[in-house]
Amino acid sequence: MLVHIVMFGFKEENKEANLAQVKKMLEALPGAIESLKSMEVGIDIGKSERSFDLVLTSTFEDQEGLSAYAIHPAHLEVVNVIKEVTTVAKVVDYLQ
Repeated sequence: MLVHIVMFGFKEENKEANLAQVKKMLEALPGAIESLKSMEVGIDIGKSERSFDLVLTSTFEDQEGLSAYAIHPAHLEVVNVIKEVTTVAKVVDYLQ
């Protein structure tokens, strides 16, 4: 199993609305992308200097599954929105 974790920092402008929109869009992906086995999306409540605003944790059978997800049109639609409303993203992929 491959675990894919991404943390995002959002722009301040319309931050709460953008967080809600991106969360909703991401949570719709498991039903739309076959290789995506699971996804959990969380909005930060800590608000510390070290915090990111949103995190997603998703799982795939293997690297091939993650690669298929990366180019899937439904995922790319979310990516386009995320690029507009975020300032930073960090990722970790690991085998479980």
